[in-house]
Formats: sequence, structure tokens, C-alpha cells
Amino acid sequence: MQLDPEPRLDPDIAARLKRDPAGLVPAIVQEAGTGTVLMLAWMDDEALRRTLATGHATYWSRSRREYWVKGATSGHHQYVRSVALDCDGDTLLVTVEQVGAACHTGEHSCFFDVLQEAKP
Repeated sequence: MQLDPEPRLDPDIAARLKRDPAGLVPAIVQEAGTGTVLMLAWMDDEALRRTLATGHATYWSRSRREYWVKGATSGHHQYVRSVALDCDGDTLLVTVEQVGAACHTGEHSCFFDVLQEAKP
């Protein structure tokens, strides 16, 4: 029996993804306990494979053009509880246990700058 030297994303999952021209899928990150939307990140097939295999949220940095594991440098880890694909196959929902701040600014969520609230 030969082991695959380069593990790949499960072909059944890969076939369901609709990627942008750069091969990326947006990943909405939500906190498991509260339902708070923490951030938006990007995944390609390899980032998704790593996330599913390790349980540690792994993303593709469009600016640095490299993979990053959330919390590897900040200590603000995201432990993955589930990953869901939307009905169109073009967006992932990553539900996590967040340790520390999700936002690079130090805020718990990246969505702290409310532009407008509903009027009663």
C-alpha cells in the first residue's frame, strides 16, 4: 500500500466548491457558543484540507500570499467545531471556539464598527 505523498482535499468536497478566479472561497467564522460572527477569511483547497485535518483554523492570506493558522503568532486560536458549505457551494461557515480576540486590532470580533443600527 502506498501513501499519497501529498494529501489532497477530499475530491467529493473539492467538487462541490465554487471558487473565485484566484481559487479561493470566503470563510465566514462564527463563534460556537454565542453565534457571533467573528471574521471573514479566505480558504483554498489546501487551507480547507488543513483545517479539516487538524481542527485548527487555517486560512490563505491574500496580502502575504501564504497559509496562516489562526493564533500561531498571536495565541488567539480558533478550534474548529464544524465547517459547513452553503447551498450554492461558494461560501464556507466555520464554527469555532475562539481563544482571545479574533480581530488583529484586539477586538473580539472584526465587526465592531457598526455603521447603522435598526431604528425602532
